[in-house]
Amino acid sequence: MDWDDVRHFLALARTGSVRAAGSTLGVSHSTVARRVEALETRLGVKLFDRHRDGYLLTGAGHEMVSGAERVEREMAALERGLAGQDARLAGAVRVTCTDPFIAKILVRALASLCEQHPGIEIELDADAKYLDLSKREADVAVRALLPSASPPEHLIGRRLVPITLCNYVATAHAARLDPERGARWLGSNPRKLTEELVASSSYPELPIWGTFESMAVMIEAAQAGLGFILLPTYAGDPEPGLQRLAKPDLRHVGDFWLLSHRDLRDNARLRAARERITAALTARAALFRGEAERWREAAPLRHELAPGADAPDA
Repeated sequence: MDWDDVRHFLALARTGSVRAAGSTLGVSHSTVARRVEALETRLGVKLFDRHRDGYLLTGAGHEMVSGAERVEREMAALERGLAGQDARLAGAVRVTCTDPFIAKILVRALASLCEQHPGIEIELDADAKYLDLSKREADVAVRALLPSASPPEHLIGRRLVPITLCNYVATAHAARLDPERGARWLGSNPRKLTEELVASSSYPELPIWGTFESMAVMIEAAQAGLGFILLPTYAGDPEPGLQRLAKPDLRHVGDFWLLSHRDLRDNARLRAARERITAALTARAALFRGEAERWREAAPLRHELAPGADAPDA
């Protein structure tokens, strides 16, 4: 049985759509359909029922999923074991992080690594979605965890910097948006979390209005004068159009961790990437702690490093 056929089968089983499966695998939808049909022909059994709304597993397809996932885990472990022995400072480094604000810091940090070692190629995913390090959907992750949480045992992790929440208002609208005269908070998802944070703030009586899905969009909404926002200091303090409310309510709500799979501990290029990421974030610790004055005093780090400037080494 061809492993590539099994990969296509699993992607289709998980998504129910040849287009979605193709997007997951980085191939065309026709390739997915062709590989799955070839697998069915080879096995002599129908694995999917085709419907207008997508592909549904047959009884035989359901039975095959668990075995296919075992093969997937074994193949991933084999790949990680081989990659973990790679002493070359060359090859792809797949990095995932939570948002574009963190991605900007990582790009600058990793740019100097790539200049020093041109054989390294960076793949960066700046999205809060979960990428599986065991399946090598990513090699290195910068992830947010609750203060009391710790990473899974199969991963190596290092706590880097805190996530500190703060209250902000657009500077251009600060005089008009007075907490004493009917201002409001802007909402985000999950709504329940926003409600809890507002309830424990210095302005719990202000209503929550609207829903804004990303920090970048929330900043735009705040700068349009729509209301107050809750942001991590690493996103709010560098924003020239925002200022803290009189009562900023600085709160430690989580921590950023640097994570990688244990099997990849000794991979040379990943070790080098982890060192650069660690240095870049810890050098900005004051920004992440919400220590505005200390952060502003660190002039070279006040804004993102200029193009061509080296990130601090570990």
